[in-house]
Amino acid sequence: MSLQKNAGAVRRFSRLMKFAGWLQNIPNRITPPPFRLMQIGSAFWQSRALYAAAQLDIATVLGDEHLTADEIAARVSADPDATYRLLRMLAALGVFEEVSPRVFSNNGLSAYLREDHPKSVRAMILMHNSEEMSRPWYEQLEKGVQSGDVPFQLAHGQELFGYMDSHPEFDRLFSQAMDCVEALTGDSFALDFDWGRFERVIDVGGSKGSKSLAILKRHPHLKALVVDRAQVVREAEQHWTGREAPALLARLSFQAGDLFESVPAATSARDIYLLSAVLHGFDDDSCVKALRNIAGACAGTGARIALMEMVLPESRPDLASASLDMQLFMGTRGRGRTLEEWLRLFDRSGLVLEEQVGLQSFAKILVLQLGQ
Repeated sequence: MSLQKNAGAVRRFSRLMKFAGWLQNIPNRITPPPFRLMQIGSAFWQSRALYAAAQLDIATVLGDEHLTADEIAARVSADPDATYRLLRMLAALGVFEEVSPRVFSNNGLSAYLREDHPKSVRAMILMHNSEEMSRPWYEQLEKGVQSGDVPFQLAHGQELFGYMDSHPEFDRLFSQAMDCVEALTGDSFALDFDWGRFERVIDVGGSKGSKSLAILKRHPHLKALVVDRAQVVREAEQHWTGREAPALLARLSFQAGDLFESVPAATSARDIYLLSAVLHGFDDDSCVKALRNIAGACAGTGARIALMEMVLPESRPDLASASLDMQLFMGTRGRGRTLEEWLRLFDRSGLVLEEQVGLQSFAKILVLQLGQ
């Protein structure tokens, strides 16, 4: 029996994304090539302006008010004229709204930069534009493309996850940014997949457990165990106290663990391992090692594995997918993978693909079982 739910809505979302991809290419068709290349070449102006606004937390300061540029500048301790010019540019991009001369408010886009917005992406903007993540793009991308080396490691002298272990402030920002992913993907992972067929979710690399909680809220019989690095787990155990109901948190537990060493063993076919956007950050051999560990933990139980990952088409991916793949190249030895590339990893790991579950998001859930 299929684990797919809401199949009609998933198909409609897929068609909508294809249409959005077609719309994205319109500027290439209607803008003279030299000007279009200049637009692309200066696109970093936009990202840096957005970063400055996020760093100053202008959207949170604005809240539901209409404020002059001078009032905003006073509240964020900035120069009034420079603040006006920054907001004017962002408003021209559709971020913030100039409701009358030099008076600004939040709009449908800038609202998602507010710290108090339930789906705020501010941490994601801050993380991607931080010095740690920007330097590899600006300083080492060309060398990385020439040599095949990871630009982040070229810039910082160590790989991304090792850097996070020794830089706790950036580690916290990265973790907050990963929590923002739900603002991009929504809760389709909890709605479009039939979690109700299981009794326990083992959420490997689940950070604070926000995805597990979203699933638990919809399935009162379920329990979840979140497995992540020790320092992540220490913070996660305290994070939800007072934010969620005690009865809900009683069904959520945490355990420190290393995906490449061992994972908690499954106990029955009613267990399912969830790896959400974890394996795309690693090279093929590391993925196989991780999958073999999980396969070993499933042995003799009939437990399943749910990989929530982007699945690239064989050719001509959309801009969002291709851009994410380049970000993976910049920071890790991982990559976006086609279905054929995923299948080769599963075969090396002794696993078989049981089903590919579509979601109303950029990702899919690949359901795996031990091979016969």
